[in-house]
Amino acid sequence: MHRFIVVGGGAGGLELATRLGDRYAPHKNKGNVRAQVTLVDRNPTHIWKPLLHEVAAGSMDPFTQELEYAAQARWHGFEFQQGELIGLDRAKRRLTIGAVPDEDGAELLPERELEYDTLVIAIGSTTAFFGVKGAPEFSLALDTVSQAERFRKRLIAACIRADLQVHEPVEAAVSTSVSTEPRIQVAIVGGGATGVELSAELRNTAQVLSAYGLHKLDPKHDVGIVLIEAGPRILPALQERVSTATAELLTKLGVKLMTGETVAEVAPGIIRTASGHTVRADLTVWAAGIRAPAILSQLDGLPVNRLGQLTVRRTLQTEIDDNVFALGDCAACPWPGNERNVPPRAQAAHQQSTFLLKALTARLDNQPLPEFTYRDFGSLVSLGHFSAVGNLMGGVIGGNMLIEGLFARFMYMSLYRLHIAALHGYARMMLDTVAHWLRRTTLPRVKLH
Repeated sequence: MHRFIVVGGGAGGLELATRLGDRYAPHKNKGNVRAQVTLVDRNPTHIWKPLLHEVAAGSMDPFTQELEYAAQARWHGFEFQQGELIGLDRAKRRLTIGAVPDEDGAELLPERELEYDTLVIAIGSTTAFFGVKGAPEFSLALDTVSQAERFRKRLIAACIRADLQVHEPVEAAVSTSVSTEPRIQVAIVGGGATGVELSAELRNTAQVLSAYGLHKLDPKHDVGIVLIEAGPRILPALQERVSTATAELLTKLGVKLMTGETVAEVAPGIIRTASGHTVRADLTVWAAGIRAPAILSQLDGLPVNRLGQLTVRRTLQTEIDDNVFALGDCAACPWPGNERNVPPRAQAAHQQSTFLLKALTARLDNQPLPEFTYRDFGSLVSLGHFSAVGNLMGGVIGGNMLIEGLFARFMYMSLYRLHIAALHGYARMMLDTVAHWLRRTTLPRVKLH
C-alpha cells in the first residue's frame, strides 16, 4: 500500500486527511486497498483557528466546537498519531515525532518514527514577535485554545478586581471631577484580521459581563480597548475601502485606533512605541504577524524562505523532493500574476487541500501532477454581533464589491459551516448548525467563568 502521511491537523491538513481516508478507507475498498492514510498532530483535538479570537473573548466555548482527531479517524478510515514533528530523513522516507507527556509530565507516548511514501506538511504558522523586547514574556498570543482561554480568564479577573477597587470605601475627600481614563485597558498589537476581530468581540464581552453582574463598570468607558498598528491603516492586507469602513465601525464601538505606531518594547502594564509614546496596557495581546514554525528550517535540507516557510512549486511539491508536499500557512506557493505568494488564509488552505486530493490520486495512478491556481474570493472580517465587513470578488460575483452588515455576517458564518461540511458532509453540518443555535438559546452569550 502507498503510505500517505499528513502532518498538521489544521483546516487544510484535516480536510485532506479526511478526504483521502474516505477515498481509500479499507471498508470502502475491500480487496483493493491501495493506500494507507495517517494524520499526525501534536494535539488530540482540532478547532478552526479563525475562531480563536471568539474563544479569547468568551463568545465561543471551545469544548463545544473541538473535534477529536481519533474520532474523525475512526469515522473516515485513516489513522491518527499524536506527537510533534521533530525530525525528517528524506533518504529513508522517515519522519520522527516527539514523545507526548500526560498532565503530570510523565511520558504517555514515546518518541516514534513513521515511514512514508508521500508526505504532506501542513503545520500552519505561529506568532512572530519580530524581536521586540518583552513581547514574548509580557504579551499573549492567540495560536492555541489554551492561550485564548488564558487571556479570557485574565480579562474576567481584571474586570472583577477593577470593580472591587471602584467600590472600596474612600475615607479621604475625593475630587468631584470624573476621570476619563478607563479602569481597565486592553492593548492589541497588530491591526490585521485577528486584532480587529478581537477588539470588536471584547467590546461585546465587556457589556455581557456587566449585564450578568460580574462587574459594575461602564462597559464602554471603564473598559478601554486600544488597537496598535505599525502601518498607516488597519487591515493592511485588504483593500483600503474595507479598512476605512472597518475603522469607522470600530471607532463607533469605542475602540481607540493607533496607526503608524511601531511597538518598541512591551513591559508589565505598559507598551512603548518607537515614536516615544507610552500606552497603558493591563492586558496585552500580540497579533502583529506570523511566521512558520522553526522546525521547518531543520528538515533535512528542505529550502525555506525568509519567513521560514517551505518553498514549493505550483504542484505544492517542495523544490528538492518530489515526495514531500506542503500546504497552508507553512508553504510559500507561487501566485502567477502577483508579486507575492499565495496568502496565508483559511480559504487558501481549503483550496490546496481540494487540489491535493486530485493531485495525490494522480500520483498514485502514475499520472502527471496538475498545477495549483489560487482563486481569491475576497475577505471578510467579523465585528462580533455588531456587524461584519469585507469584499467579495472573483468567482463569487464576477467583480469586486464591498459588503457589510447582515449579509456580510451571513457570509462570514458560512465560511465555518463550509469547513464543517468538508469534514462531516452537508447533512451533519446542517444538524450541527441547528444544535449550535439551540445551545445559544439556553446559554449566556459569553462564557462567564
